Amino acid sequence: MTDLFGDKSDEIAGDRPLADRLRPSTLADVVGQDHLLKEGGPLRRMLDAGWLASLIFWGPPGSGKTTIARLLAQEVDLHFEQISAVFSGVADLRKVFDAAKLRKQNGRKTLLFVDEIHRFNRSQQDGFLPFVEDGTITLVGATTENPSFELNGALLSRCQVLVLERHDENSLGPLLERTETLEKRKIPLDDAAKDLLIHLADGDGRFFLNMVEIVFRTGRDVLNSDQLTNVISKKAPAYDKDRDGHYNLISALHKSMRGSDVDAALYWFSRMMDGGEDRLYLCRRLVRFAVEDIGMADPQALVQANAAKEAFQFLGSPEGDLAIAQSVIYLATAPKSNAAYKAFKLSAKAARKAGSLMPPKHILNAPTDLMKDLGYGKEYAYDHDAEGGFSGQDYFPEEMKRQAYYKPVERGFERDIAKRLDYWATLRKKRQQEEGSQ
Repeated sequence: MTDLFGDKSDEIAGDRPLADRLRPSTLADVVGQDHLLKEGGPLRRMLDAGWLASLIFWGPPGSGKTTIARLLAQEVDLHFEQISAVFSGVADLRKVFDAAKLRKQNGRKTLLFVDEIHRFNRSQQDGFLPFVEDGTITLVGATTENPSFELNGALLSRCQVLVLERHDENSLGPLLERTETLEKRKIPLDDAAKDLLIHLADGDGRFFLNMVEIVFRTGRDVLNSDQLTNVISKKAPAYDKDRDGHYNLISALHKSMRGSDVDAALYWFSRMMDGGEDRLYLCRRLVRFAVEDIGMADPQALVQANAAKEAFQFLGSPEGDLAIAQSVIYLATAPKSNAAYKAFKLSAKAARKAGSLMPPKHILNAPTDLMKDLGYGKEYAYDHDAEGGFSGQDYFPEEMKRQAYYKPVERGFERDIAKRLDYWATLRKKRQQEEGSQ
């Protein structure tokens, strides 16, 4: 796996990939990860102190995990051993550990780089622990997934997690300049096409250099943006529907809608659609948002979210995608309230705490004489016959004081609901006072 690249212009070899020819020979050649490698960064502090902790590199593809690990071994004079969790099993790990033990006995320590370390199961991850603890290996694991979810707590406690950043124009630009120096000519692209090339890389340095190599091999005619897209293809979005990227983007969509930022919501929605997200999953999330974050502030929000689901199921993709987008716009621009959500949570908590309290007898039906004799239905006030259609009776259990779970906000339709509740509370108090004076 090749990631970050530096200048090795003295190693030009016609058949070797450009990414390999530009691989850095020192950490000073690495670009894009200054927060780790420059003065004051965690790796620089370790190297200045002459040691290296076991590490977990968490970052997107093509950010430099493998290259940095190799150069770290070089800096602290460790034997570099590399395996991939995709292709390695227990037998492979045992061979690596046995070789590291022998190497240690002969006075040389080992840096074991494990690519895609999150692919190992829990028991395999536990297998690293004794060898990390006794210093047989210095472990450097690489993962594109959130270590908090994918790696054992025991392993994480013995490693320092370092986050590698995706590439941007500040790091890809220098890589392009190094390529031009290596090729001894300018890349045959106009300025707009160069910008597009950087954009198409989507932060992946390795993919960027692969595209650059393709452009150099196509000839010497300067290409514009349209011609460039005919030569190379866009990188597939970094989006795995059952892993970290999936949850990050749905969180971004949900919070953008909650913050009433319709443009940001549409952007994250489109990112998920572009990544191939299940449309019905998005519809389910929109329905949930309608009841959790809008609720009674706009009761039509739930209707709109359900209508989007039905329209998509009727039309399919791509025509039905617009219905889902319309729902995103409606929800993002609707008045927000979580009063119904909070009221439900509070009432559920009270119900669990109160146990099996009976309803007050006056609101129980009395279909038999025995039940009438026990007071079921006695003095029940039929609200439709009461003045204003409101009796003001208490419907909580007799052993329980009145509770106030639902507290509407002063936004949207709930503003009107709040006025009704205030009116009924005042009327209830008045009726109770009247009954008390009789």
